[in-house]
Parts: sequence; structure tokens; C-alpha cells
Amino acid sequence: MKFGGTSVGTPSAIRSLVQILLENYQKNERFAVVFSAFSKVTDTLIEMAHRASKGDGTYAELLQKVRNRHFEAIEELLHADRQSACKQHIEANFDELSNVLQGIFLLHEVSARSMDFVVSFGERNSTFIVAEVMKQAGIPTDFLDARNVIRTDDHYGSARVDFDITNQQIQSHFATHPSLQAITGFIGSTSEGTTTTLGRGGSDYTAAIFGAAVNASSIEIWTDVNGVLTADPRRVKKAFTLPTMTYREAMEMSHFGAKVIYPPTIQPAYERGIPLVIRNTFNPAFSGTVISTVAERDGHDIKGISSINQIGLLTLQGGGLFGVPGVAARLFGALARAGVNVVIITQGSSESSITFAVSPHQLDLAQQSVEKEFNYELREGIVEPIRIERNLSVVAVVGENMRYRPGIAGRLFSALGKNGINISAIAQGSSELNISVVVQEADETKALNAIHEAFFLSGTQTMHLYLVGVGLIGSTLLRQIAAQAAYLQEKRSLEIRVVGIANSKKMIFDENGIDLANYASQLNDSEAPFTMSAFVEKMRHFNLPNAIFLDNTASAEVASWYEQILESSISISTPNKIAASSPYPQYSRLKKTAERRGVQWRYETNVGAGLPIITTLNDLLHSGDRILRIEGILSGTLSYIFNHFCAPGNEAKFADIVREAKKLGLTEPDPRDDLSGADVRRKLLILARETGLPLESEDIQIENILPEACQKAPNVEAFFDALDQHAAHFEQIRSAARAAGKVLRFVARLEDGKADITLQQYGVEHPFYFLSGSDNMVVFTTERYHERPLVVRGPGAGAEVTAAGVFAEVIALSS
Repeated sequence: MKFGGTSVGTPSAIRSLVQILLENYQKNERFAVVFSAFSKVTDTLIEMAHRASKGDGTYAELLQKVRNRHFEAIEELLHADRQSACKQHIEANFDELSNVLQGIFLLHEVSARSMDFVVSFGERNSTFIVAEVMKQAGIPTDFLDARNVIRTDDHYGSARVDFDITNQQIQSHFATHPSLQAITGFIGSTSEGTTTTLGRGGSDYTAAIFGAAVNASSIEIWTDVNGVLTADPRRVKKAFTLPTMTYREAMEMSHFGAKVIYPPTIQPAYERGIPLVIRNTFNPAFSGTVISTVAERDGHDIKGISSINQIGLLTLQGGGLFGVPGVAARLFGALARAGVNVVIITQGSSESSITFAVSPHQLDLAQQSVEKEFNYELREGIVEPIRIERNLSVVAVVGENMRYRPGIAGRLFSALGKNGINISAIAQGSSELNISVVVQEADETKALNAIHEAFFLSGTQTMHLYLVGVGLIGSTLLRQIAAQAAYLQEKRSLEIRVVGIANSKKMIFDENGIDLANYASQLNDSEAPFTMSAFVEKMRHFNLPNAIFLDNTASAEVASWYEQILESSISISTPNKIAASSPYPQYSRLKKTAERRGVQWRYETNVGAGLPIITTLNDLLHSGDRILRIEGILSGTLSYIFNHFCAPGNEAKFADIVREAKKLGLTEPDPRDDLSGADVRRKLLILARETGLPLESEDIQIENILPEACQKAPNVEAFFDALDQHAAHFEQIRSAARAAGKVLRFVARLEDGKADITLQQYGVEHPFYFLSGSDNMVVFTTERYHERPLVVRGPGAGAEVTAAGVFAEVIALSS
């Protein structure tokens, strides 16, 4: 059993682990225990040595703090009659450490050998103290300084173990020491007795070395997590613990950054077939992860996802490499001689390029080595200058089941592609145990979450929403989302998180989702002023997968940011008509940007609120139908006015009906804004563009239905006076329609590539005749729907239906 730094980090944690050991002892288990240094102590010891080597006397302050921490632990954990002997031993260690640091201070130099000796005190002190606590708890315990049995070479900092001698010495020690052994992790010694360390994380390695030497039934690594997770839980909130995995999977995961296991740990266990078990000191009831020869089939195609951030990519390429033997040998031989560690390698089948990844601090060294080795080829132009890409990360999916499942790579690339994540390089071995992709470092977290969702949560999906505008439509939408969230999660496995909200003054963000029950108070209390530039920057910084921006404003300034939002691989859904009715080059550019970035720009609610008008039109076009004519009553205000004006038996004056509409809140403050047909023109323009026509606003002719005096009235009151004065004009129009057995409708029409908006008469043979209330109606006449046109009818305005239309687009975008 090995307990890491956090497991011995506080007196409380030490009591917990001793209780775990006591329970095992009382079950008559035979075991040994390896301990790390108290948490952060190793880092502090290294810092002391560096300060001392620079002549910085403040190293002594750090030394005193570490000393005090150990003595405080003794006083809190041990009874008074047991403290003296323990303190004496620890004081002697600190005296020795102080002397060494004083020597480093005087010499202004710390060698690798001295550094190993300095850091060894972390494990030597922690293990001795915990061993005394174990004795006090009634567990017969011997303190074992691993330097007495683990024999290594003198490669200080990461010494190599002589297993023949080490195994013999460990077996001899256990044969003559029947008590439970409390063993110092991380350290060993050379044949001359000089202290060495096994590399950072080497306490795990110590446990594996001892476990293999005594042929243990298992090796338990006790840490502060529940086992090996499917991904880094700090990056992927929905990561979960794996019950089992194979040695090979664990080695791949640890190589690619899984921090639970120190990579060399696995090898001694693997060779002896000893299971490794990862357990949580702070949740001992949890079974953890068992790493062994064979893992259980758990229904998932992959076992886990890991990543290495901050890498650089170098590419050697050129026509002169094609078919030339020995190029790879020269390349990697040069890198090996320079001490460059290569993380991944990929080569195209054309043999004209080799790409490899290294850590950033070795990037320049790697470049120099390759340029020196291929100096002649570079000078003669046989190969191109070495291409370097910085600020990258490697993301790897790991699992032995991948070889049996087709489509793994396709699902991986699809998950990345639909979230706008570009792949710089790909590597996969023939064993199909690992597929690695190189992405921009800024996209690493987003890639991890997108892949995790695709492979482990394929039945579920999380959408991340950013919402600007919490007026009538925005607030209604948030209420609808909150009310429907539980249903969507249960029935559709769809989780919707609103992660950003802004009104005209302030904004709030929460990557884990804003509480929609009190977003208004959070906005009110927010100290973050709203600007679109700051809002967009925050979206980019979060860089979340499955992200959608919801613009519930009528703001041109907000719409001006659509291109940057789409470029950030964030989809858009909006009832704001400004962008979709903007000059055609701008509209077309937004369409192309969305297509290029693999995201969506949705604006169904621009034309008919919650009515599926654009969706229906696109379904007709995509299924091969040909549009002959589109006729639409696209204004709820104008629909109300003319439906009532022409209603049988209604003799009310036109001006009175307009007044009533204004009183009901159906018109703009100045009804001329509605009666001008400007809003209808925007809607018709959007429909025309959906059919493929590159129309501009001025291409749509609008019949002016208001007398000149009404148009030029200086204010709303004067407008209504003028409308009263021209009552006969409107009565004449109504009478003419009634005489023909028809009704008046203000209709947008698209036919033969031409668009106009006019006041028309319709009889009973046309669907418009039966329109009532303030409903909108669009009539599609097509080759397929010729004799009986396709009709879409319903409320074309209102917060509830408009918000519902946006909500429907969010749900549609999830799939």
C-alpha cells in the first residue's frame, strides 16, 4: 500500500490512513506501506536548495516553516509520552539538512547529487512520524529507510534500479523483519551508499518495486481521487471512475498525462502480473480502479482520454525525402544524440514528410539538431526549411477495445470537427491502442469535453448557451428553458446550460451553468459592465463545446459581432432580423463563415416567430421541389388591421381600427412604422434569399397605402387626425373589395425572381380570405403543391411563440 502526499498532508489525513491500515491489520492482512513526503514539502525542499545556491538566506525561513510543520504534526498525532523520541529523530534529520543547505549556500552551487540528498528528507521525516503513529495505534511497525535495500545507479534525479540486487535485498529484509514495514518512498542509494531519487512521483515506483520483489497479491496506490478517471476531472466535469483497465491502457494513459499513476510504476507490476489498485484515502469505501492483465468490458469503445499540453510540432519535408532510405534513422538519431524526447511521430505514406512533437523547452534544440543533421539537404534545397508550430497540445484516446470496433477514428474526428477544432497532426499505432491528435493548446479543454461526450456520454449531450437580451423575449426564453430542463434531460438526454447572460448594462458568466431561478438578481449585483467585445472575449476564453449564442435584441451593434462569433465556432440563433436583412455581401459572408466553421446561423424566428416558415421552405428546396410563388401576410399588426377592417358587418373606420391596434400594443409607438411595410420587406427579403435570390432591400417594391398627408404628419396625433380626414379613401377601397365579394390583405409576394408588397383583394378561393385575428400566413405554391398550395398559419408575433421558436432551434442544433 502506498499513500501519497495529500494522504499524509495533514494530521487529520494521517489519522484517516492509519484507520485504514488498522482495519486491514485487524483482518489479518499481510501488507507493507510506502509513504510520500507531506504534501508540497518536496517542492519546498527544492526551493530551499535553489535559494541557498543563489546565496539567498531566506532558505532558512523555509526550512524553519517545514521543521515547524513536522513538529506540529508530532504534537497533534502522538501522545505526550511518545513525542520525545520521535522529535529527537526528526530534529537530528533537520540538523543534517540544515548543514547540507549551509554548505550549498556557501558554495553557491547545488549539484544533482546534493539535490537528491536534500529532497530525501521529505519521505524520511514523514514516514518516520507516520510509523510512530501506527505503533501508537497498536500496529507493530518497523521504519524502513528504502536506501538500505533499493540499489540504483548514480543517475541523480531519476536513478535506474538494479533489480537483481534490489529484489534480493528486499526479500532478505522481509525474511528477517516480521513486523509491518513503513517504507520511505521516492529514494534509493548507490552501491557506495549515496542517496538517489527515483524521479518525481517515484513513491509509486517504490511501492511497485517492493510489491514485485515480494510477489504481492496486489499493489494499492492510495491518493485523493476515486481511481483512474475517464479524463482529467479538472477539465472534464463529467469524467467518472473506471472500475478496471489493462496495464497497457494504464501505461498509455499515464504517458499522455494521467496524473494518478507515475509511468514507471506499472512496469514491475506488469512483468509479475500483479494487479494495481488505485484507491482514495478520503473515500476508502469506494472500490477504486483495478489495473491488471484483462479489463472488464464496460460497453464503451474507449477506456479514457488524456492530454499533454504545451508541445511543439516540427516537420521535415521535401521532395528529396521520397524513397530515400535512412532518413528517419538520421532524423531520430540526431534527436537522440541531442537528448530530445519525442512525444509522437507521424509520417505520410508518400514518405515526403515526417512530423514529430516535442516539449516546448526542447523545441529550439530539436530544430538545431535536425538542421545540423540535414545541413547539406537544406542548403541544396532538397528539403524545405524545418516547419515549427508552437502552442499545441496532444489529445489521446486510449482503449484496447478500439481494435475491434470500426468507426472510432471517424467519431473522434467528427466530435472535433463539429466543434471547430482543427487537427494539426494525427498518430495511431497498428495496435490501435491509442489514437493521438495534435490541436491548438487553446482548444485542449474543449477537445477533451467534446471527445468525452462523444464516447462516454453518447446518449447525452450538453449545450452551452450565451444569451444577450433579457427583455420580454429573452426572459420568456429563460423561463421556458428552466421549466423544460428536467424533461429534456430525462427524455432526450439533453442538458442545457446557460453559461452567459447579459442585458444592456451588465453581464454574468458561470462555466458550470447559471442558476436561472435568480439570474436577474445576479445580473443586478454584477460588477461586470456589458460590452459586446467583452462578452465575445469571454465566450472565446471559455471555448466550450456545443456552444450557441442567442441574440434576443434588435440591436445592430450586437449583430455586427456575428462574424466573430461564428469564427469562434459558436452557432447563433436569433429573432434579430438585422443581419439576415443586411446588404447581400454581408449576409453571404456570414453564411459562408458558418459553413466554413461547421456551425449554424439560425434565424427562423426572423420571419414568423415560432412558425416553421424558413424550415418549411428549406425542406421543400432540399427535397428537390421548385418554388413557383411565395405569398405571405407577414405582419401580425397589418393582419389584425385588415382582418378587422374587412370583417363582415364591421363598419368601423380604418383610423379607429388602427387606434384599437395601437391600444392593444400590436403596433409600434408610431403606427406608420407598421403601415409602411418596412418590417414586412425585411421578412420577404430573408425568404427570397433562402430561395437563392441575391436580392437587396431596394429590390422589393412596397405599395404605399397611406395618403401623403398621413405620411407627412409631424407626430402621431396629427397622423391620426389625417387618417380620420381620409376615411373616405379607405372606405372606397373596402367597398370595392366587398362589391367583388373579396377581402383586403397586405401581402408580400415573391414570383419569377421579383418581390413586392401590395394591398390585394382575395376571394374565397384563396387561403388568405379566411385569415382572422392577428395570425400570419404564408402560402407556398410549388411544382408539387400546385393545385393546393402548402399553407403555414399561426401567430407570427408574441414573446411566448418567439421564445419557443428560439428554444426549438437550440434543441434542433443539439442534433
